[in-house]
Amino acid sequence: MGKRVAIIASHGGVETAYKVMNIAMAATATDAQVGIFFTFDGLDIIRNNASELLSFASGKEHYAEGFKKANVPPVEQMIQMAVESGVRLIACQMTMDVMGLTKQDFLDEVEVAGAMTFLDFAYDADITLTF
Repeated sequence: MGKRVAIIASHGGVETAYKVMNIAMAATATDAQVGIFFTFDGLDIIRNNASELLSFASGKEHYAEGFKKANVPPVEQMIQMAVESGVRLIACQMTMDVMGLTKQDFLDEVEVAGAMTFLDFAYDADITLTF
């Protein structure tokens, strides 16, 4: 078994989405298995209407132009690239229940599961990161 990277995304916003996807894509480039557990505001990153929900934090709007100049793909495209690279996107069932969200609120590729499912993956992780 190769390396494993476990990522917890508990914050929303464009900056967090880019951080999470950047690390996930870098890890897949090294042939690592990657699992991302989205909880609380992090769930916005994988929602069907993520482009409407995600914005830059106040005072950080200038980053948008920098991402464009650096030819960084939109978050939605990065997520699709991650899925195509085998990244597991796991939405926290408990948080979804608390927020009144259903599987239909998320991208088709999202797996809905509890914390134990993520822990089963994370127990064997070489690296665990939280954003």
